[in-house]
Amino acid sequence: MVVLKSKGEMNMEKETTKIKDLTPNTKKTNVLAKVVSIDEPKEIPSRFGEAKKVAEAVIGDETGTILLSLWQDQIGTLKEEDVIAIENGFVSLVPRAKGKMHLNVGRYGTLTKSDENIDVNTDLNMSEKEYEGEPRRYNSERREPRRYNSERGYRR
Repeated sequence: MVVLKSKGEMNMEKETTKIKDLTPNTKKTNVLAKVVSIDEPKEIPSRFGEAKKVAEAVIGDETGTILLSLWQDQIGTLKEEDVIAIENGFVSLVPRAKGKMHLNVGRYGTLTKSDENIDVNTDLNMSEKEYEGEPRRYNSERREPRRYNSERGYRR
């Protein structure tokens, strides 16, 4: 969900995470950062039909920078030097980028513009480091197939 407000500020009751503290397992995080640069959108093939558009933006705070993935309706809503608040974001390892961290807003998160003033430290790029490991397993993925039992119905 993209919410654009000229005077939007992150709910101060929610704790914000500094970019240097993000890890490949970070979920449900709130980040306040400035847009450093935005790449041109690319089309990514989808397993579920139409290709999707994605653009990568470099965002940062006083602790470092990270790549932010902007999908579909998020593309074109931001420009360089905008300060943004991300609520309920998550980090993913992007296989096409050799296991590098990307911050995502996702369908349950929000992206708003803020009037905060932020200085960016470009010395630490959190998306430079390559991580190995299994991709995150989501609740909808089953570890084993369901089996049918005539007395109990379906079970694992």
